[in-house]
Amino acid sequence: MSEEALWVVILGGMAATYATRASFIVFVPPERMPAWFRRGLRFVAPAVLAGLVATELVGTGEALNLPLGYPRLMAGALAALVAWRSRNTWLTILAGMAALWLMGVVIG
Repeated sequence: MSEEALWVVILGGMAATYATRASFIVFVPPERMPAWFRRGLRFVAPAVLAGLVATELVGTGEALNLPLGYPRLMAGALAALVAWRSRNTWLTILAGMAALWLMGVVIG
């Protein structure tokens, strides 16, 4: 693929993504959207975040990577437990990062 074609694909993808996202804001006022749709939109950001985090914890996107004592997965599991019990975002981040740091020091 030539460099020009690559830029056309990148810029076209950016324009299409922006247009589909902006269409909800520009063309449809929130009060005209059905209530079930507005409720569903609340779950978009957590779902995207979960997808990004899960990919980072268990693999590279091409293959599952779960060696015994994998620090990222263990720290992620601890952070998930803290999030479930405390429902505190900052405490979850702190616990996950501290666990990852400690496991990096201990396991190497």
